Amino acid sequence: MKSYNNIYLIDDFETVNFLHTMLLKRLGFQSVFSFTNPEEGLKVLLENRNSLKSSLILLDINMPEMNGFEFLDCLLKEGITQSLDVIIVSSSISEKDKRLALEYPEYVRHFLNKPLESNQLKTLLELNENSKLI
Repeated sequence: MKSYNNIYLIDDFETVNFLHTMLLKRLGFQSVFSFTNPEEGLKVLLENRNSLKSSLILLDINMPEMNGFEFLDCLLKEGITQSLDVIIVSSSISEKDKRLALEYPEYVRHFLNKPLESNQLKTLLELNENSKLI
């Protein structure tokens, strides 16, 4: 299973973050940080930019303050491109959203519907880190 130092959950629904946190902890991940406000999550990432190597972000797309693509744009603008993987976790089934996700090849590894299931996430994390399912 791919080892991540930190996992960041960015989703405006606290319940989804709670469920995903519990799922990740059952899979053995201890450093899981969740944010219901993407701007707060972005602030923490920027403050810790030097320690983001081998980090994973589970990112929702449709959020009121800042959508997931705006979040990714901010990461690019700030020059955060080191070893940071993003899995888009969304209720969106829009092909347009999937196409937009492809515009961020430096980050986005997968595009999944939420909520995640334990086996689904475990399988993803066992895949080669360079593989993409979008």
